[in-house]
Amino acid sequence: MSERGAVGVAVGGAVLIGALTALQARINGTLGAAFGDGIVAAAVSFSSGLLILIVLSALLPEGRRGFGRLVHGIRTRSVPPWMLLGGLVGAFTVASQGLTVATIGVALFTVGFVAGQTTGGLVLDRIGYGPAGVVPVTVRRAVGAALAIAGVVVCLSGDALGGVPLWMLVVPAIAGAAVSWQQGTNGRLRVRVESPLTATLVNFIGGTAVLLVAAVVHTAVVGAPRAVPTEPWLYSGGAVGVIYIFLSSVVVRRTGVLLLGLGSVVGLLTTSVLLDAAWPAPAAPSPAVAVLASAVAIAGVVVAAVPWRRRHR
Repeated sequence: MSERGAVGVAVGGAVLIGALTALQARINGTLGAAFGDGIVAAAVSFSSGLLILIVLSALLPEGRRGFGRLVHGIRTRSVPPWMLLGGLVGAFTVASQGLTVATIGVALFTVGFVAGQTTGGLVLDRIGYGPAGVVPVTVRRAVGAALAIAGVVVCLSGDALGGVPLWMLVVPAIAGAAVSWQQGTNGRLRVRVESPLTATLVNFIGGTAVLLVAAVVHTAVVGAPRAVPTEPWLYSGGAVGVIYIFLSSVVVRRTGVLLLGLGSVVGLLTTSVLLDAAWPAPAAPSPAVAVLASAVAIAGVVVAAVPWRRRHR
């Protein structure tokens, strides 16, 4: 496959990651509303994903080899402790979904998330944090990022924010910036252990541990959830998270952190429009505004991703 074709496939994977992120946000947000407790919902979601990964890692030869390399790397310190912390970001992201999406909708959650992710990706690529090394902030990439942010501004237009607490937009923005760091960290861990499956497992171990402790403390303070939902699909958020974190650790090596984030913007916004149209939330933007925002963001991805070349005379 040519370099251009490989990048095109990677960008397609980035779009799919965004779509899965939006789907997970809706699932976890609905689960949090059903429980009446976003922290408990996040712990349940992450725990189910961890169980899936433990089974896969035990059954698949790649999983066993990758886990062996991880243990060896920790013992020899070739895998530094900070590479094991990506799961903390995943825990925060899932918790923020459970706390906000049922109120603000997927699209408005995406507004804050995309703003943080785009800015974080630009900075991290510039300092060379991702496994692709230093990725220059060219005019093309800067314009692409600016268009993605413009899509966010469009989504904020209208009366959608009336009565919505400010923290419900701030928290997703922090989560988006943190996910840029998580994607770069996962990519570097994948290179060290030579296994996307093991890199994903590490994320879910750390995230589950943090969320279980948080859920126990939160329950002790405010009491147990008022109800336990019985719909099976509400418990699929963990499986969706396994898929998109696994894809992130693979795709980021080809795209860099910023381009992965921009591709995710397309999937996030497009899927958010569809989800909010099917299941409207009180503070969701109008379909017309959401579609326009998606179109602007897609233009940003095209500008950043397509390797425009000057014609030689």
